[in-house]
Amino acid sequence: MLGLASRLRALSDAELRHVITVRGVSANGIQDFFDLAEALLDPNNIQLALSHLDRSTLAVLAVAGQLTSRNSVPSVTALTSRLSELGSAEVVLTDVVRRVDTLHALLLVDGNNGCCLPYDPVAAHLATWPAQSLPGAADLATTLPPATLAGIPDTEIAFIDQLAAERAFAVVSSIAELVNELSREPARQLSRGGLGLPDSKRLAAIMTVELDLVAPIVDLAARANLLARSDGYWMETEAGEAWLLERTTDRWAALVSAWRAALPPIVADILPLQAGLLWGEGLTAYIAWLYPAGGEWMLAQLIEFARDAELLGVMAHDTTGTAGASVLRGDPEAAIATMATALPAEVGAVYLQHDLSIVAPGPLAPSIDARLRGMADVESRELASSYRITAASVNRALAAGENAASLLAFLASISLTGIPQPVDYLINESASRYGRVRVGSLTGRPSAPAGPIGDDTVFLSYVSSADAAMLGTIAVDQTLASIGLVRTGDGEHLLSRFSGDTVFWALSDARYPVAAEDDHGEIVHLRRHQIARVMPAQTVDTALNLVTKLRRAADSGVSVADAWLARQLDTAIKAKQTILVSIAMPGGAVVDYLLEPASVSNGRFRARDRRADIERTLPLKSILSITPTP
Repeated sequence: MLGLASRLRALSDAELRHVITVRGVSANGIQDFFDLAEALLDPNNIQLALSHLDRSTLAVLAVAGQLTSRNSVPSVTALTSRLSELGSAEVVLTDVVRRVDTLHALLLVDGNNGCCLPYDPVAAHLATWPAQSLPGAADLATTLPPATLAGIPDTEIAFIDQLAAERAFAVVSSIAELVNELSREPARQLSRGGLGLPDSKRLAAIMTVELDLVAPIVDLAARANLLARSDGYWMETEAGEAWLLERTTDRWAALVSAWRAALPPIVADILPLQAGLLWGEGLTAYIAWLYPAGGEWMLAQLIEFARDAELLGVMAHDTTGTAGASVLRGDPEAAIATMATALPAEVGAVYLQHDLSIVAPGPLAPSIDARLRGMADVESRELASSYRITAASVNRALAAGENAASLLAFLASISLTGIPQPVDYLINESASRYGRVRVGSLTGRPSAPAGPIGDDTVFLSYVSSADAAMLGTIAVDQTLASIGLVRTGDGEHLLSRFSGDTVFWALSDARYPVAAEDDHGEIVHLRRHQIARVMPAQTVDTALNLVTKLRRAADSGVSVADAWLARQLDTAIKAKQTILVSIAMPGGAVVDYLLEPASVSNGRFRARDRRADIERTLPLKSILSITPTP
């Protein structure tokens, strides 16, 4: 342990943080480098580290342990020779050197001067493997991998590609609905993680997917930076807003590129890169062979990314598709070209119906879809989408800056059936009624309407209308109870403690012809669009905190050797253990005392001499070594 503690102390702060992180060391109970060394040499921590090593690296470590136990020098050359003797394939020296470097970086071995010397607890732990039905050195070096991944007949690949394209189109459409919905009404992130059930049900209905797919689809969108958490809510990002205006193939490419970039290299290396290869039992068996000390962590990652690959159309029925193979090989252009031939073509025209519905004969061009959503409600989200124009949806468009002429001109430019008379009437009628109800902010207004006498509530916004009957209807509308509208003393306004934006959209949702106005009574245009304000996550770097703590303890001025002696004495005192202490005498002689330490202070330690049965006080600087006795 002294050697490992000294080595830890000599590492840079960055190297220390890396070791603490990759070895999964908990900071609890660690006060100095000896505690850290002890934690790294704990059997459970050693097993955890070994479970993340592949079979060939474990073979190097196991053979090094065998050579050490035979009092041989475990040099890299000797390791290569022994592995060649055991294995059925040629072992390359450079490959062994690379694996020794990996073991050395993980602090499982001391790899100085071209050697690979496992720390004693590591070698002892490996020696117990056969008794635990885990492979020994010979098995690690000689056992061959399972058969290659199975494939499907070439004639079935076309079916897999078509199914993958359908899934790609479905997930792109679902995520488009998700991003649009969260721009209108964000979803709250629970403190314990995940979305609440009401929000999950709402999003599942919007995306027309099963409830258990909401979380994975949200993750896919967030991975592509289309969504982000802001103030505890999931919202659309600026990148998501731009993504909605891209073609279907480009949308899909953004999603799969983000998925591919998030693949851990160790997972990406084992995925089948050819179309028609299965990801099922063969891949699971290969992982079990590759990580014999426990590949559950690898399997968990594979399951997560395979689930997302199915959603994205990288594969279908556990089989890599042609486009998916290009994605896995890092060739997005080829993937897009393949997927473009399979995805349905976008259309730029619609059918306007007399019942105020709008039917698209295929997936609409994104720019047309975005404009239609501003003036109509989406009714179905299948391959051929449908929309419906309502007074409320027209009012929403007017609030965003449209007018009757611009709306009718846009519809005329995309309609295959002209402008039906009911559509023309509804738009013109809604435009003529627009603004009969006004909402404004009381903040900074020079002459704000007064609230009811005796009411000390702080009001932030008001509702006004020249139509007294309509104002009276709003005042008693139970669907608006949540914004708490109250009449002013003169009865000409309604006041709310909520902001003007909140009141405006509540009235708009209730289908009133409402407009927002500024302090001068001029109509201002509002857009119901919320963009995430992404703030850097405040995370606690436990590894950095531990490194700081270790450096502070090491700066006490005590040498590593003296600190080690003090630790051994302290351990013996707590355990009431007898130790054999070698002391350097003034004349140069070395005397061994069998002592039971009692205390340490001021550079000296007091102990009971078990042989002479007397108490001795000896200087710490005279101690040459301490050996525990049985």
